[in-house]
Amino acid sequence: MKERKRPCLARRIIGDILLALTILLAADVVIVMIHKINLVVLKQTYQKIFVYEILLLVVLLIFVLDVRFGIFSWFKNKATRIIGWIFRVIFALGSAIILFFCGKVLVNSVINTSGPAQYAIVLGMALENGKPTKDLLFRVETGRKYLEEYPDAILILTGGNADESGKTEADVMHDLLVQDGVAEDSMYLEDKAQTTVENFMNTAQMVDPAEPIVLISSDYHMGRALKEAKKAGFEQVLRLPAKSEFLTFGSSMMWEVIMEIRN
Repeated sequence: MKERKRPCLARRIIGDILLALTILLAADVVIVMIHKINLVVLKQTYQKIFVYEILLLVVLLIFVLDVRFGIFSWFKNKATRIIGWIFRVIFALGSAIILFFCGKVLVNSVINTSGPAQYAIVLGMALENGKPTKDLLFRVETGRKYLEEYPDAILILTGGNADESGKTEADVMHDLLVQDGVAEDSMYLEDKAQTTVENFMNTAQMVDPAEPIVLISSDYHMGRALKEAKKAGFEQVLRLPAKSEFLTFGSSMMWEVIMEIRN
């Protein structure tokens, strides 16, 4: 029986690097999402996204295993070789789509076009057992710093999804900013929205969407948030990304990839 060929050195090195990165990403997604599912109000939404994330990771993992070990080249007769190449193309294209959207998320995460505006919209984020996540705290801090630079501006704090005590995302952000000494008349609350889309639809009823607004959200969320703001009618959107927690970035990025693909 003919011995199977070992992949060339370059292929092994590239495959090992891709495999390590994929495993790290998978670990991040699994650990973060299981943690969040146990804590957030929106359990069903997180469970559904978790399933989609696992499916995308399986596609990436199979592609990477083929790069490293050439698994679709193990078939020997003509018919199975053709099937192997069909699978190789399918998983390569699937991985290319996933990586393309990952690239979009990364590019949008570093674009900052912030400037003076009358209103700055701070997007909310699901609370964990009624408490703000680190990423939500970063958004609040970014809003506070924007007010320091532009004291005449008004922050519009968005987000419903109340916890068991009745506190919404907007309420929690408001309380944090009051503790930091931000005046009540520097904040408006939009505390009815359940999604990013609703955040902007409701906010468009509160302010003139033809006027420039500053959009404050986590860096990984900026691309999709900008798209939804424009759909809601906002014509001049200045982007001010808040930093995000490094250890959960992979899971957050995959969430955004799923939302981009679904839309």
